[in-house]
Amino acid sequence: MSYQALYRVWRPQLLQDVVGQEHITKTLQNALLQEKLSHAYLFTGPRGTGKTSAAKIIAKAINCEQAPVAEPCNECSACKGITSGAIVDVMEIDAASNNGVDEIRDIRDKVKFAPNEVRYKVYIIDEVHMLSTGAFNALLKTLEEPPSHVLFILATTEPHKIPLTIISRCQRFDFKRISSHSIVARIEHILSADGIEAEPEALLHIARAAEGGMRDALSLLDQAISFAEEKVVLEDVLAITGAISQQALITIVECLIEQNMIKALQEVDRMVSEGKDPMRLIEDLIYFYRDVLLYKHAPDVEDLLERAKPDEAFQALVKQISPQWLHQTIESLTGSQQEMKLSAHPKIFLELALMKLLPYEPSHHAGGLDSTKEIQELKEQLNFLQQQLHDMKKQPVQVNEQQSSTQPRKVKRPQAVKSKASTAKVMELLKAADKQSLQLVMSRWGDVMEKMKTTNVPGHAWLSDCKPVAASSSTVVLAFQNEMHRDMMDTKFREVLEPILQAIFQTQQTFVTLLSEQWEQVKTEFVSDKGKPDDEANNDALVEEAVKLVGEELIEMVDRDS
Repeated sequence: MSYQALYRVWRPQLLQDVVGQEHITKTLQNALLQEKLSHAYLFTGPRGTGKTSAAKIIAKAINCEQAPVAEPCNECSACKGITSGAIVDVMEIDAASNNGVDEIRDIRDKVKFAPNEVRYKVYIIDEVHMLSTGAFNALLKTLEEPPSHVLFILATTEPHKIPLTIISRCQRFDFKRISSHSIVARIEHILSADGIEAEPEALLHIARAAEGGMRDALSLLDQAISFAEEKVVLEDVLAITGAISQQALITIVECLIEQNMIKALQEVDRMVSEGKDPMRLIEDLIYFYRDVLLYKHAPDVEDLLERAKPDEAFQALVKQISPQWLHQTIESLTGSQQEMKLSAHPKIFLELALMKLLPYEPSHHAGGLDSTKEIQELKEQLNFLQQQLHDMKKQPVQVNEQQSSTQPRKVKRPQAVKSKASTAKVMELLKAADKQSLQLVMSRWGDVMEKMKTTNVPGHAWLSDCKPVAASSSTVVLAFQNEMHRDMMDTKFREVLEPILQAIFQTQQTFVTLLSEQWEQVKTEFVSDKGKPDDEANNDALVEEAVKLVGEELIEMVDRDS
């Protein structure tokens, strides 16, 4: 089989080709030039970041016929022999399958002999953390004081499993994850050399899916090239990685913002039916929400985004979601992800995870003080307070003649007059109110709120404080918890709400406002007045009026004589 995988063809042959590890390669190049190499090295770091490649390059450089050099020439017989594996003095040992005491004792016995073909024996022990305790003990003495012609290079992805006695005998270098930018640059160089075209978005997705490993990135690129027809495109990469497109993630998030659970579940079902893994889907959602939160706080750090590209659709979505909701969502999805790992039916847990997000209100206070909607709402509140203060200053000061001139003056508040007028209006309205009208209003109140939200966002915020408590064929009574909210709806937003009521109920509609505590008093007074004078016939009328007003299910008969 003549074909070789890309990661083998493009394996670094020079230290300068080890991408993303400049802090290590520069140090090693200086040590090679000055011939100040240690007798033992420990290379640690994630998979596919260049540990064993760097080890082989060092083995070639110290045995190169041009030495001392910062880089091997890769032209002499020593460099070519080490590259092909023909020189037995350079041994690459897999500790995962050679982890016993006997294998290490064999090395210990052979290191004393001089090399046959080159100047230095080099032992590269990969995944060294897999050695047994006995094997580590057998290696200790040799590793501490090896012969001058021997160099040990240990490589591992899990340095915490290596005994400290081994680590202390080595010069340690920590390889880091390769940035997506560096991976993309390396891939572009490879594609350019091979004459292959690819979309930039596809390469960026490959780099992110590789999670900092160059070998993984080249393996994914190999698959994408085989899968693609003429040009590597994003859809090809999504297909081979099983990842979710950004547009699909935005669609799901928008469904949750709009409280459209049916569409969100249909989207998830479609993707799972197409072969997407539910575990991968929830992971992509978590990372996507993380990117939204990160971009919301720091829009300049695009390089830190894991799953998202900050295009116009993404930026528009960011403005709709509040940081508080993002924190809650990420915590909820992370908990569901842990449950999915233990489940035989991960799709069900994924659907439940999305349903758990419905109680939150992502669009409320979405952008902090930067949100246009919130700024508008704050302006409305400020204007209302300023108007109230202005009206109070214009009211005449009334002084009680019997009071001393030294006593403080009392201002007659117009609010009290307004409250009495409202309660009187409601008392008059209740004579025409009936249960059927109230039931109709309650059944369509969700439509009223939704229409108000799309028509006037600040008005929707003020209106959310109330509930309908009584209604006739032409008027609705709204009881508010907060006085300021009541006044704003009665003055500022009356011209907005009344057309909405008329459009939804298809009849001439208006509304009356009062506070919840005033409503309780009005209701009690109205029912009580219907019961005077106190005789049996009027008591029956009292019950009928109460049933007519609030419904039979809310009436409880108590016999006080028993």
